Amino acid sequence: MLIGGLQKFSLINYPKKAAAVIFTQGCSFLCHYCHNPELVIKDEFNTPLNEEDIFSFLEKRQNQLDAVVISGGEPTLQNNLIDFIKKIKKLNFLVKLDTNGINPNVIKNLLDLKLLDYIAMDLKAPLEKYPKVTNKDFSSEGIEESIKIIISSNIDYEFRSTLVKNLHEKEDIEKMALSIKNAKLYILQKFVSKVTLNPTYSKKKAFSDEDMLDMKKSALTHVKKCFIR
Repeated sequence: MLIGGLQKFSLINYPKKAAAVIFTQGCSFLCHYCHNPELVIKDEFNTPLNEEDIFSFLEKRQNQLDAVVISGGEPTLQNNLIDFIKKIKKLNFLVKLDTNGINPNVIKNLLDLKLLDYIAMDLKAPLEKYPKVTNKDFSSEGIEESIKIIISSNIDYEFRSTLVKNLHEKEDIEKMALSIKNAKLYILQKFVSKVTLNPTYSKKKAFSDEDMLDMKKSALTHVKKCFIR
């Protein structure tokens, strides 16, 4: 595993649980507004953390933490992700996976092996706008397949979208919600101006609170729950 960072304690990354967060290096997308360029651009990678050190830490926190979140970057690009999660499960932690949905087969394997307790998938844009938002030209079939796999799974899940004014339009939200129709939970995340993969996006504006509420109403015509974060 290429591990670029470890957050030793979080109360916001796994709903209602105390968790550690492991950040993997490498991503299949180059989203303009990404806040973690050091996990996406190879030239900016730090020296990967030692796996043994990670597990030594987790062993000492077995009675203090409930869960481990594996985020990125994009974790499903890691060759030994399955074995890594098996080791975490042996320590009796809940496991949450953050993913962009690019590798549906990996997601399915993890679910079939009952290695996940929660999954969060980033929905970047309406499917036809993915190349514009992710800066990658690819077919959306894998994204659509991941959506189907997650919605039909027997674990807790959420879809989430970070919304950037002018990159996204208010009209996009209904299309995005329709692509995850009947999903249990859809989170709309307000863009925060800070370090971004594309430096020009660090000065982009967020949607207003009123706009976010309008988009929430639009999303609720297709999904069961929608929250603003």
